[in-house]
Amino acid sequence: MAVTQADIDALNEAIASGERQVTLGGQSITYRSVDDLIKARADLEAQLAKQLGKTRPRRVYLYQNGRGY
Repeated sequence: MAVTQADIDALNEAIASGERQVTLGGQSITYRSVDDLIKARADLEAQLAKQLGKTRPRRVYLYQNGRGY
């Protein structure tokens, strides 16, 4: 199933209103908590970005902590 911005908007509306039940693609889904809704939204946003080719390369930062001997 292709992810659309409407799917993400439906999750945003549910998060804002505190509802746990959302209808996406004709299917009604009941989440256990608002935290699960937020995780689902992040997943859909990542899928949509991948579909649109808007993924950024991952950056890795290395930190050194110590006296530097």
